[in-house]
Amino acid sequence: MIDKVPHIKCLQETPPRDRWLTYEEEERLLSAPPEWLRDVIIFALETGWDQGEIIALLWTDIDMDKRLAIVPRQKTETKRSTPLSDRAFSLLKRLENNNSPVVFLNDMGEPINQLTLKWRFRVLCREVGIQNFRFKDLRHTFASRLAQNGVDPYTVQKLMGHKSFSTTARYAHHFIESLRKGIKTMEKARPSNSEKIVRKRATLEIS
Repeated sequence: MIDKVPHIKCLQETPPRDRWLTYEEEERLLSAPPEWLRDVIIFALETGWDQGEIIALLWTDIDMDKRLAIVPRQKTETKRSTPLSDRAFSLLKRLENNNSPVVFLNDMGEPINQLTLKWRFRVLCREVGIQNFRFKDLRHTFASRLAQNGVDPYTVQKLMGHKSFSTTARYAHHFIESLRKGIKTMEKARPSNSEKIVRKRATLEIS
């Protein structure tokens, strides 16, 4: 028989990684790589896609007229599309005639190998002095910048392709501007004479 219940120490949950690229770091990162790698990095920053999705992108996945790119290799039946920013659209326009069904090619004109991409990116970060940064953090950068610039959590969730909002919630501390916009929207909806009514009531109470 056990005399007392043993004390079991619960392990603390590891907090989610919170590393994104500053604009100063982005400038350094884009100053050194070969053109093919720079293109991939820019597309990642502008779409929030991971490296597997980017290197698998085909021209048939892109609608240049609607400025949309469909995420390739999706496991769900519902296709996720990403509207193209001006920078992403200009990049694709430049690559449009690469004579390959694949959008992004290496400097040999061949499809990019994922392991090679990961290795070259790691070397690049070391060369430009950017520490503790992985290719996947470009995706985090995309989401963090959206949140920091007032984009609402629902839109961030859809652009990132998160199935659950709990995944998007990791960026909650970046949503201050979105909350601020919510307050401003409420203020704009208030009738113009409401402030006068409040002041008049306060004056009556004092008298």
